[in-house]
Parts: sequence; structure tokens; C-alpha cells
Amino acid sequence: MCGIFGYSGKREAAPILLQGIKTLEYRGYDSAGVYVHGHKPIKAVGEVENVIKKYNKDTRVGTAGIAHTRWATHGIPHLKNTHPHTDCSGNLQLVHNGIIENYQELKKELLKAGHTFSSDTDTEVLVHLIEDTYKNSTKESFQEAVISSLKKVSGTYGVAVMHKDFPNEIFVARMGSPIVLGIGDDAHYVASDPSAILKHTNNMLYLEDGECAVITPTTYSVFSLSSQVIDKKPEEIEGEVADVQKEGFDHFMKKEIFEARDVLQATLRGRLSRAEGTAVLGGIYDIKDYLLEAKRIVIVACGSAYYAGLVGKYMLEEYADIHVDVEVASEYRYKTAPREKGTILLAISQSGETADTLACIKEAKRKGMLTLGIVNAVGSTIARETDAGVYNHAGPEISVASTKAFLSQMVVLVLLTLYIGRGRHMGMAEGKRIIDELLKLPASFDEIFDMEPHTEIVAKKYAQNRDFLFLGRKYNFPLAYEGALKLKEISYIHAEGYGAGEMKHGPLAMIDKNFPTFAICTDDSVYEKNISNIEEICARKGPIVALGHKDDLLLASLATDIIGVPKTIEMLQPLLNVIPLQLFAYHVSVAKGLNVDRPRNLAKSVTVE
Repeated sequence: MCGIFGYSGKREAAPILLQGIKTLEYRGYDSAGVYVHGHKPIKAVGEVENVIKKYNKDTRVGTAGIAHTRWATHGIPHLKNTHPHTDCSGNLQLVHNGIIENYQELKKELLKAGHTFSSDTDTEVLVHLIEDTYKNSTKESFQEAVISSLKKVSGTYGVAVMHKDFPNEIFVARMGSPIVLGIGDDAHYVASDPSAILKHTNNMLYLEDGECAVITPTTYSVFSLSSQVIDKKPEEIEGEVADVQKEGFDHFMKKEIFEARDVLQATLRGRLSRAEGTAVLGGIYDIKDYLLEAKRIVIVACGSAYYAGLVGKYMLEEYADIHVDVEVASEYRYKTAPREKGTILLAISQSGETADTLACIKEAKRKGMLTLGIVNAVGSTIARETDAGVYNHAGPEISVASTKAFLSQMVVLVLLTLYIGRGRHMGMAEGKRIIDELLKLPASFDEIFDMEPHTEIVAKKYAQNRDFLFLGRKYNFPLAYEGALKLKEISYIHAEGYGAGEMKHGPLAMIDKNFPTFAICTDDSVYEKNISNIEEICARKGPIVALGHKDDLLLASLATDIIGVPKTIEMLQPLLNVIPLQLFAYHVSVAKGLNVDRPRNLAKSVTVE
């Protein structure tokens, strides 16, 4: 999830381009670059402000250009990996969002053809591919050469490219990554979303997958990958920039919850082999033998990542037949835990900068342990410090409370379970069954979101309560903790997660008519046990919000309120159950009039002990 901005008009391009990617910085902030036609690009690692400082010391005269702010996927944040990327001749400049899945195959062919690469990105393959196609074709125009190149690409892209021989033209295309055109009176714009264009014009034209366009200061044309002209008219967009960034949602947290389908697909993309019933994880390929022979995995994490690790423990122990311990990083770093041969440390962190988790990695490496990472930020410290790992590819989270990153962490743990399980004792049929159920989840997400208005009604009913108890068992035991954490983070209600079987060992003393319980009770191997615990609460007249399957008449007869959720296999049920938990907390916070995205006293990345 990166930011693209382009301008072709009559004014100086550089200030407009810089302003454009500054607006889009929420989409990525690892590095940024600006190209104005006729000049070399200006690039900088880190936030867009670093590019602006460089620009202020230089002059870029020109009326057309492209710019990019990057969220790293292939290659660490570094000048060599910063967009725009250029070809061998320096004639082309290209910016790209998305992932080119067959880039390694294409790169091998281009290297044989004599091309030289200077970055670690998948994007650079595309600019050399266009160069090669255009150079070796005597019949194709530049536009046709770009289209021919795009047809050879597998994966997703939102792309903008310029050629030095066509100074005012910007070629753009979309496949799975958004591109919108801004139609002005004496200028045209291109961006990843309308927020960057809205300052200049509210006349927008959205490209669909498989569509391309060329803009100049006074014209625009839209056509398909088969070069068929498409008659599209712009539409008028209303709203403020921040609202457009939120894509119609009131808060970033809700937007990020509703990105569940996209997050699942991004995390799984290129990582499933149904033919073999397994996962394809290139980031751990080099340590495959060590991993498959490991006797124990120690997962270290903080906050929501810790709870994702607890879900992963159930997955890995049940399906991959490996002993797993999950430790709070801030405690594990001070333990004198024995280091037995065959033990692997797995660190989970959204930011990749969590101080306590990083300290655990350093200590584990000092003791000679193999270290793995599950992180969302490419090039982060944890990504660099660990021996191997898997990236989430969930894109940046703006809201402080983790939602889509938590979901992605659980998905990666499913993939890791598949990978280790199939390498050990899991049969192919079981692997295929898990994959098939994974691929059904997007439709289930849609069903949950269709039921969101009911979740909002239930949340408003309990918004003024002082306390809440969350209960779950087995795979949903960690979700009870996560649900309680979300509620306390953004609504400031005292909430506590508990194993449902532990009710009789203390928490039951708290239950009365003013102390509600959120019980996660989907149909699984411990369903009857959960029902018994719920009946104990009913006997004490405690209000119950139950999360269960919508056709569960028994649960509905016991619960004060019930929130429905679709059914999947037991190990994947947490991936669905977490969405209503997040939405419940969100709507409670909204009902209380609180700052959902920026809860008091909290920060997105905890980089201190």
C-alpha cells in the first residue's frame, strides 16, 4: 500500500507533486521520490518531509512529473529501492503500487538480455521490461509497448510511467491496485486515491482492473489492455481530504476493520499451493530443514501480537505437532529460560520496532538460537535482526488499535502451520481442506459486515457499562483477551479476558445484573463446555452478549443479546470471530464520543521499554 501522484499541466510540477505525496503519506512512509520531466529524480529515505528538504535546496523546472511514497514490500527502505525507478538508458521513470508475483522469472530473462538492476524491488523489473519491449519492437508505439509489457506481468499493479521523448504524457494502468484520474480545466492528475487530487479538482475518473489511460495537460484517454478505447466520464466527488482518505468511513479503525478481505488476500497472495496442500514461504526457505526438525518454538510478542501468538500455539500444536510456548516479550527478556537444542524463537510485531520484542531476539541470538520474525514493516529492525521470517503485507495501520494487522498475523500463523505440518505429519488432504476453507473466508467477511448494523445496536446498549468480562475457550481463549483489550483501549471501559473454564475459580464472584459478559461460543470442540459456563452466569442473572452462529437456538435462548458469525473449521474460526469483537469495541467508543483512532496515553509503535 503505497502512494502514487502525477501531474501534467501548465504550472511548476514539483510543488504540486510534493503536496500530493504528502497527502498520501498515510499510505506509506518508508521512503519517497519525485520526478519532474527533464531532471533526475529527487529521493529520500523516511518521510516525505525529507524529500521536501532536498527539493528546497534544488530547482526542478518542469510542468509534468510523477511521485511516490513507499510502503516497502520487496527490499528494505533504502535510496536504491525508492521510486521512481528508471531503466538502463535513463529514458523511463516509473512508480508502482502492488506486487509483481513473477518478477524473479522476468528478472532472469532481462539479465540474460543484458539489463542491469540497481534495486531489490519487484518494480524495477517492470521498467526494464518496458524498455526491452519498446527497444526491440519496430512496430509498437510506446503506449503499445507498455501494454505488451503489462500483459506479461502476474500480480497487482497501479502504475504511472513517463518517457523523456513524450514530455507531457503520463501513462497509467490498474490491476488490483487503485488508480484515479483528476480532470481539471488546464491540468490532469493521477493518484492512488482521490484525497491527493481533491485540492485541485473534484472531477474524478476511476480506472477499473485492466484499464489504462494517458493524460496530458489538456486531454485524457482511457483504453483496455487490448487497446480498445473506453468512453468514461468523470464524476464529481464531495468531501474533505481526511474523509476521502478514509474512503467514506468515519474513522480509520473502521476502514481498517473493513479491509479484512483485502488483508487476507494480500497475506495469502502467492503463498498457497493447493496442488501440494501446503504454503509457499520464500522468507523461510533457507532454514526449512532446521524448522522442520525443530523440537520447540517460543513465540515472543506484546499486546495484540501476543494474543495472535496464543492462537498460533493452538494451530501449531494441533496441526504441526510441535511444542509451542508463548511469552510476553517484556517478561521473557528477563527470564533465565533454558535453551534446549532445536528451540526456535519466533517474534511477532506489527511495527517491527517493539523494544521488548527486539531485546528478546538479541538475547536469543546471543544464546545461539535461530530467530524468526512475523512483521508488517519491511526493513524494520526486527526484520533485519531475525535470521528469517514472513512479512504480513497488511499495509500500514493508521488507527492506534491494531485490527487488520492482528488478522494478518493470525493468517501468517495459519500459513506457518501448513508449512511445518505438511513437512512433518499432516496429510495432503488435510492441507487442501485448510486451504479451501481459507479461500472461503472473504465471503464470510462480507456476511459479517452485512450484520454490522445489529452489532452497532448491541454495542450502544452496553456503552455506559463500567465493567465487562470476555470469555472463550481453546482457539477463542486468546480472542477473549483480545476482545477485552480492544474495548479497554478505545472505550476506557474496564474489561477483562478469561478462560471460560476458570469462571468457577474466582470471576463468578463478580457477576450480577450490572456486570455483563461477552461470551465467544461458536460451534467447536468445546461448545458444550462453553454452554455450561454461560448457564452458570445466567443463574447469577448476569447479562450476556454471545458471539455464536446465527442459527444457534440454544445459545440464543440463554443470551441477553447475540451477535451472529458464519461458520468455518475450528482453527480458522478466530479469523472470523475477531471482526465482531473489533466492531463491538469500535461502536462502544463511538457511542461514548471518544477519539477512536487516537486513544489517550497510547502510541502506535512502542519503541521504549
